[in-house]
Amino acid sequence: MEDVSDPPFRAVCKDNGADLMYTEFISSEGLIRDAIKSRKKLDIFDYERPVGIQIFGGDEESLALAAKIVEVTNPDLLDINFGCPVKKVALKGAGAGVLKDIDLMVRLTSAVVRSTSLPVTVKTRLGWDDNTKNIEEVAERLQDVGIKALAIHGRTRTQMYKGEADWTLIGKVKNNPRIQIPIFGNGDIDSPEKALEYKNRYGVDGIMIGRAAIGYPWIFNEIKHFFRNGEHLAPPTVADRVAVCRKHLNLSLQWKGPVVGINEMRRHYANYLKGLPNIKEFRNRLVRLNTEEEINEVLNEVIAAYSGFRIEKAPIELINYHEKCPV
Repeated sequence: MEDVSDPPFRAVCKDNGADLMYTEFISSEGLIRDAIKSRKKLDIFDYERPVGIQIFGGDEESLALAAKIVEVTNPDLLDINFGCPVKKVALKGAGAGVLKDIDLMVRLTSAVVRSTSLPVTVKTRLGWDDNTKNIEEVAERLQDVGIKALAIHGRTRTQMYKGEADWTLIGKVKNNPRIQIPIFGNGDIDSPEKALEYKNRYGVDGIMIGRAAIGYPWIFNEIKHFFRNGEHLAPPTVADRVAVCRKHLNLSLQWKGPVVGINEMRRHYANYLKGLPNIKEFRNRLVRLNTEEEINEVLNEVIAAYSGFRIEKAPIELINYHEKCPV
């Protein structure tokens, strides 16, 4: 999730039960050009392991060189993004744009596998559109060139994030006797009940969650607890929400600095406070403040104003920030 799944966000997700996490996707061309923003995204920390670095691109040589650069940072795996549907990526022949040319996808993947000793995984979609849902062929061919796992989002590129994710083809891939690698399902998992239902119905080896964790990292432990016990964890209190929001803010300031850390944290407040009645006034103040001290004062006011209030249901609206890529 570009501009979302940075180290501060991953830290609060890890605290709340995420098992395997990925960096924001990183342009192979950016890494080769030594672009500062791309290099910054390579930052990973021991507390978040196992962690994968995700790259994207549409050129064999560039992806292979980027894989060598990634290997130096010593992640646990390297992931290739063939799933991002936004125009600035897909229409330049990267991300989901590669779904138009499966032979190219295979060549790109093979080039990365050959260039690194890291385990290589792939994230992709069902196909480019309803007429080209070729994920079953894709899964077999990518397995044949050496990937170690495949994550599938249950929509086509033309669907973007609209409509309901279709997991039936994900299930077909998982139950294909030729497929020996782990298959992870992705798309619309926003509750423990749905996670268990889809895992049982489609037999996937794991479930990938993106947008539903924005502002609600508790979803990981809630799902795992439900899997074990068939019971719901108590939802986070307002104090719990504010505590995680504060940690996210503090880590953002440490990693990004005071200006960028403050500015980029503004996209998260609405999600941490979602579901609280009449919260708009507090939210509007939070996005205008420029110091950690001022923000913490307002967060203290939130705790006082909603003392004893509990949101009984996790937020399920899946927000997509300025057409970035939940992956």
